[in-house]
Amino acid sequence: MAEPGALGPRHIAIIMDGNGRWAKNRRLPRTLGHVKGAKVVRPLVKSCVERGVTHLTLFAFSTENWRRPPEEVSTLMGLFGQYLEKEVSDMQKQGVRFRLIGDRSAFAQGLQDLIAHAELSTAHNQGIHLTVAANYGGQWDILNATREWQRANPLKGLEMLDAPGLAPHLSMAGAPDPDLLIRTGGESRISNFLLWQCAYTELYFTDALWPDFNAAMLDEALAWYQKRVRRFGRTDEQVLGDPSARAKLPMA
Repeated sequence: MAEPGALGPRHIAIIMDGNGRWAKNRRLPRTLGHVKGAKVVRPLVKSCVERGVTHLTLFAFSTENWRRPPEEVSTLMGLFGQYLEKEVSDMQKQGVRFRLIGDRSAFAQGLQDLIAHAELSTAHNQGIHLTVAANYGGQWDILNATREWQRANPLKGLEMLDAPGLAPHLSMAGAPDPDLLIRTGGESRISNFLLWQCAYTELYFTDALWPDFNAAMLDEALAWYQKRVRRFGRTDEQVLGDPSARAKLPMA
């Protein structure tokens, strides 16, 4: 198990990819892949807590996913509702704080009510922050934040807008930026996920399909992360305070 601490990430973001291919490989309907993938979330949250992670953000449904077959979209919405109905009491017991980011107005009213109930019921929990991104896109997030800033500052022109001014209006306001982003499924892109927040995030791509993702695979990602040198524009020597260590460092 990866040891939590100074080298470990506080915030992990995950693109949960590969449900459909997992099912296809087994000659099963794609929807069963999503059912299997949903069952990975609870043990993943537990594993993250055990490893000292304070924030976990999961990309469940993008603004582009509405283009998928209607029956698949319907299954995804149904699974999300079932997850919220079943897991709220467990989140309460485990001290998990839940929230959703994304445009929830496109969801059925019943699902919107379940989301609001889960957020309200867990709002005062002091454990890991579990954020689910649904009907979310990074471009939407930035545009929406810009509009909100303009509404909050009607007398200011956009030339007055800067990064610190925009930050409070972004969906993830109040949370640390992701230290580590994991994408399963073998793709090497971030697919419009947390574009602003991932400016300095370490990106880890694995061929493992999401329904197969487990604690051992999480530890592989954490071990990889702990070998990274997070420079944030500085030199290796500045980061480590030891010029002799330069040759030992992986290159960014």
